[in-house]
Amino acid sequence: MAKERIDKLLSHEGFGSRKDIRRLLRKSEVLVNGKRIFAPAENIDILTDEITIDGESVAIHKNLYIMMNKPQHFVCSTKDGEHQTVFDLLDSNLRTPYLIEKLHIVGRLDMDTEGLLLFTTDGELTHRLISPKSHVNKTYLCKLEHEETPEHQKEIIEKFEKGIEIPPEDNNPEFTTQPAKIKWQDCSNAILTIHEGKYHQVKRMFKAVGNKVVFLKRISMGSLELDKNLATGKYRFLSEEEIQALQAD
Repeated sequence: MAKERIDKLLSHEGFGSRKDIRRLLRKSEVLVNGKRIFAPAENIDILTDEITIDGESVAIHKNLYIMMNKPQHFVCSTKDGEHQTVFDLLDSNLRTPYLIEKLHIVGRLDMDTEGLLLFTTDGELTHRLISPKSHVNKTYLCKLEHEETPEHQKEIIEKFEKGIEIPPEDNNPEFTTQPAKIKWQDCSNAILTIHEGKYHQVKRMFKAVGNKVVFLKRISMGSLELDKNLATGKYRFLSEEEIQALQAD
């Protein structure tokens, strides 16, 4: 049984604050399986119960799955005293007290990194996607500070495929990366696929081979690819096909 209080549930679905829901229960005909409900603490089974408000059916989101094309200069946090956060880019009905507790980011991006960002309330999916044991691909478009010769490109491919030693940085210890794949687009642009997400990992990998990342964009995570029609700073809900593919990753 997946039980939730009806005031929390309707707040989650964008019907307002808890106070707004209490007013709604008094003034509108809120029915659960055909029975009128007045108590805000009434427990609802989100998997089986049917809710109507003044005769209109309420579609219950069992879990939310949102893709955002993250812009630079936004922090992957619910709050930040100095910078705007990616949650500020969501509509107000997705920033209710209920959702702020449950909606989270799967695999954060640095403030100056843009691209694919996944929000969800599905904790089980999040655990599978970010667990090191899952080996879920994360692919990035990388623009480098200076051009690489064909010889050094080949050397970098070999080093990344074997796993490379990364020095410590900002109180984060040294580590050896898991095997990664790099595909060069030209002398200074590459597509890099890794299976983990250590602190500043992509930047530190290129620093370890003598270069610097000046632009970084995540373009896919597992089976989920960034929608090319999604403008920077915009978001959309995932399709059922995308959700099912992610769950199968």
